[in-house]
Amino acid sequence: MPGRFFALVGPSGVGKDTLLAAVQARRPDLHIARRVITRPPGAGGERFDAVTEAAFEQLLEAGGFALHWRAHGLCYGIPAMIDGVLAEGRDVVFNGSRAVLAEAAARYPGIRVLHVTACPETLARRLAGRGRESDADIAARLGRADYVLPEGLPVTAIANDGPLDEAVAALLAALQPERV
Repeated sequence: MPGRFFALVGPSGVGKDTLLAAVQARRPDLHIARRVITRPPGAGGERFDAVTEAAFEQLLEAGGFALHWRAHGLCYGIPAMIDGVLAEGRDVVFNGSRAVLAEAAARYPGIRVLHVTACPETLARRLAGRGRESDADIAARLGRADYVLPEGLPVTAIANDGPLDEAVAALLAALQPERV
């Protein structure tokens, strides 16, 4: 039986990378897709593969991505090797964007969306704390934080305003296999 495919989405600063790291420590069997990003390697945040825009385009043309999108002036890709991981029966989670959900659902019909949320004050504090964005960038990101997900996808909401352990527990529960 193939593995299940999960898209972890939410606004910038909601704590997706923190949640993924905590979940991976508790579920080493889970495959967390490592993103390829046209961001400088020392930019902080998640572990990712940094590439130039030219290298990204080469990977794209060679079929190196299962999914790809642009956001915040950067290119993001999920390596095509996840197809092999899913075929092995392992579950895969990727840190995604709502912009790629329709494409992801077309390619992976059983995809499940894990939507991480937090209040605007929490988002603003976290964005400022990571030190990557200007005040104007933070304001723009907060302006995009309240968005609608595509209809028809199975979505589990995970609040990440309180203690991290509570959000991690909710995420782990959402990743549990369904009982028949």
